[in-house]
Amino acid sequence: MNEQRFWTLIEEGWQVAGGMEKERDQLLSGELSENDANQLMDASGAMVETLREKLAALNQDELLQFDRILERKLYDIDRAEIQERTDGSEDGFLYARGFIVAAGKAYYDAVHAKPAIAMMDLECEDMCYLSWHVYRERFGEMPKSAISRESCSNQAGWPDLT
Repeated sequence: MNEQRFWTLIEEGWQVAGGMEKERDQLLSGELSENDANQLMDASGAMVETLREKLAALNQDELLQFDRILERKLYDIDRAEIQERTDGSEDGFLYARGFIVAAGKAYYDAVHAKPAIAMMDLECEDMCYLSWHVYRERFGEMPKSAISRESCSNQAGWPDLT
């Protein structure tokens, strides 16, 4: 499992969920209507269900590596400047970051580089712990990680809290 495979699995999930390429492209341009945003958020649920099936077919090491990549992606965008755009409580911000990852590599990279394009009120709670849950169901407790996906855990992203 590597980052390329991680993003490929997410894209494969989107293909089963209808792709939503136009709407996901509109995320990048900031032209996504509220109605399309709601449809995209609804479709992310179907994408996650397909992704769950794909993760269930991975071996223990691949699943652990998928989770570590997911955790790192969530951690890296755990930043005050992104939270300002997405708003929400600590849990709400985690779910917003879950949506950013679930939307795919292009949107993730864009938000990481330019937080101003992040949209408010788009969340995907299920993405945040998906691989952790699948791992636990199949193999038991997951080995402890060196980082946390929880909001405000990336100290570099929250300089006013340190």
